[in-house]
Amino acid sequence: MTTGVKLIRSPGLAPVEYAYAAVADGPVQALWVAGACPLDADGATVAVGDVAGQTHQVMRNLATALADAGASLTDVVKTTVYVASSDRADLVAAWRVYREHMAAHDVPSTLLGVAALGYPDQLVEVEAVALIAAPR
Repeated sequence: MTTGVKLIRSPGLAPVEYAYAAVADGPVQALWVAGACPLDADGATVAVGDVAGQTHQVMRNLATALADAGASLTDVVKTTVYVASSDRADLVAAWRVYREHMAAHDVPSTLLGVAALGYPDQLVEVEAVALIAAPR
C-alpha cells in the first residue's frame, strides 16, 4: 500500500541528510504514532546506557506500531527523534541508527537533545506521522 509520499529537496537551503518537506498524493488517512520507546515485550528498557542499542529497539518498535496500523516506515512523512543527552555525540549516534532504519526514505525530521524521557534508563524516543491509503 503506497501513499505516494514525495520528499521535497530545497536546493536553496543547506544540504542535509533529510528532505526539508514531504507531500503525499491523496486520498490518504493520517496516522500519528506515539513516541516509540526502547522497551521489550515485557515493558523493560533495553540496552541501558547504550544510545545506539536503544535506537535500534525504538525503530523496531516504531515499525511494529506502523505495521499494526497498516503502514510501514516508507509511509512516514515526519519524525521527531528525542535523545536524553546534551552530548552531540549521543545525538549523532542515535541519528545514525535512525537513518540506517529509514534507509533512502529520508523524511523531514527533527533531532532534539532533551533533559529526560519517561521510562527508567530511557535515552531515545522517536515519534512519527505517517499517511496510509484511504479506504475506498
